[in-house]
Amino acid sequence: MADRPRYQATDKMSALISDNYSLLMVMSRFGLSLGFGDRTVAEVCEEQGVHCPTFLTVANFISDAQHKVGDYSYKDYSLSALLDYLKQAHSYYLNFSLPSIRRKLIESIDYSGTNEIATLILKFFDEYVREVRRHMEFENRSVFTYVEKLLEGEASDTYDIATFASKHNQVNSKLSELKNIIVKYYPGKDNYNLLNAVLFDIYNCEQDLATHCDVEDYLLVPAVSVLEHQLQAGIKPSKGGKTAEKEEGQEALSQREKEIISCVVKGLTNKEIADALCLSIHTVITHRRNIARKLQIHSPAGLTIYAIVNKLVELSEIKL
Repeated sequence: MADRPRYQATDKMSALISDNYSLLMVMSRFGLSLGFGDRTVAEVCEEQGVHCPTFLTVANFISDAQHKVGDYSYKDYSLSALLDYLKQAHSYYLNFSLPSIRRKLIESIDYSGTNEIATLILKFFDEYVREVRRHMEFENRSVFTYVEKLLEGEASDTYDIATFASKHNQVNSKLSELKNIIVKYYPGKDNYNLLNAVLFDIYNCEQDLATHCDVEDYLLVPAVSVLEHQLQAGIKPSKGGKTAEKEEGQEALSQREKEIISCVVKGLTNKEIADALCLSIHTVITHRRNIARKLQIHSPAGLTIYAIVNKLVELSEIKL
């Protein structure tokens, strides 16, 4: 993130929950249990086997109302840990949240069979749940499986994450419509406390689903896109789905070499780089030779991936 993240590894986990209770759901989807006392986020994650940077990335993203693209570095989180989080979120919606809302909905409306509006409301909700189930089961079966294969180093010639992103739709829109129908057209005079309670659950679920889709759009999709380009450039992903910053024994780049990499991935020629940095063409060529030796990366595509994951350039500055 550009600014200091709202939550840090040294913060107490209890302080995060007190600041934003919705992070309880984030904790559960990472498999973090309660009873952590005054331990820090890093301590709780380490004790319970959770990748701390990924937990913090999601927690900060959800707490950031702006959800700005580019605010989150792909180096800050593990793609495999994020994938596990998303799978657990799907399980939560399909096996707990939506069935719970249905039960409360039946209790709160006159579902005796004589009230046509009540019957239509429940039918509308059931159709919505089927749509969500199809959506999430497709992601589990196709998209997440595709990402897992990428993490194992298996690229695909027939599918990419851009295809998913272009067709990814918000699954919370019909829930918003159901909420409005109940508010406007169902009187609920006898069970208004129950009805208001289920409406509150629907509001929360609608917001939670919207944020879930944002996590997929702004955290999953960009990270998978980088991973795809890594494989295309012949760069093997690490276990966490990230490219290692520096191999053991690898020489550090100088500031000038970093500047030259930035120019190369933006498409500048050696002469243009020389003019921009007030160097001779011979010096630029020597720097490029040293960069290739230090990084063991010889292609522009490989340098592009290196520049992205090491934050030397922004995605908006280059043509992938």
